[in-house]
Amino acid sequence: MAYAAGVDVGSTQTKAAIVNEDRELIATALIDTGSNVIVAAESVFEKALKSSGISNTEVEYVIGTGYGRYRVTFGNDQVTEISCHGRGAVHMFPNTRTVVDMGGQDTKAIKVGETGEIEDFCMNDKCAAGTGRFLGAAAAALELSLDELGPTALRYTKPVKISTTCTVFAESEVLSWLGKGKKVEDILWGVHESIATRSAGLMRRVGIKDEITFTGGVTRNTAMVQALEERLDKKLNISDDSHYMGALGAALFAMDRIMASRQPHAVAEAAK
Repeated sequence: MAYAAGVDVGSTQTKAAIVNEDRELIATALIDTGSNVIVAAESVFEKALKSSGISNTEVEYVIGTGYGRYRVTFGNDQVTEISCHGRGAVHMFPNTRTVVDMGGQDTKAIKVGETGEIEDFCMNDKCAAGTGRFLGAAAAALELSLDELGPTALRYTKPVKISTTCTVFAESEVLSWLGKGKKVEDILWGVHESIATRSAGLMRRVGIKDEITFTGGVTRNTAMVQALEERLDKKLNISDDSHYMGALGAALFAMDRIMASRQPHAVAEAAK
């Protein structure tokens, strides 16, 4: 049995995924990226190996992806996170035609074909207002953990409108609304609606086609999922492994390389 791995080094978290030659996801791992990207990549790979019960010598090919993909020093190659999220999304949800990937530093809208090939994409990478960092700024201002954001926001009754388009000023606006006596849950829902509006705008620039798959760490935020679905008036594909979509896509590309390398041998054997 052949095994391949993908390591997705993100700005805030680093993920790993291992697949077998049947392209089944057999292990995942997640850690905070921290200040040492090389160590983060090595650590998350070791964590995934431990979870899978296989040794590193059994993994024949490793592909790095994410902003720190060139720091996956033990990897065999690198593939952009856009390609990996597209590939992973179509593998997990075969009818995917639009992908929205929301990470800590940027948000990507990706249009994909039936095999996961990238047809078009658009990124919000110059401003973090439509990304996980915007949520982080709101959480800091309200002294909440990231895990509390979604459940708290969903208790809203009279949401406020967040007008700032800059993460730098997000904390100030949140505190301003608190000073005016607005409820925390109403402020938070306003933050989620603001991000959903920006993300939907990105998606419309590439053209929204069914089905839509939501990837990245923010998929774990239930309020963000609901806000996006309401803004798009469409149901989103999400799974427990959506956080690992980039790493999964990288692992699938790695398995492609393994299978391709065996082709000449197969042809030679058949000719005997």
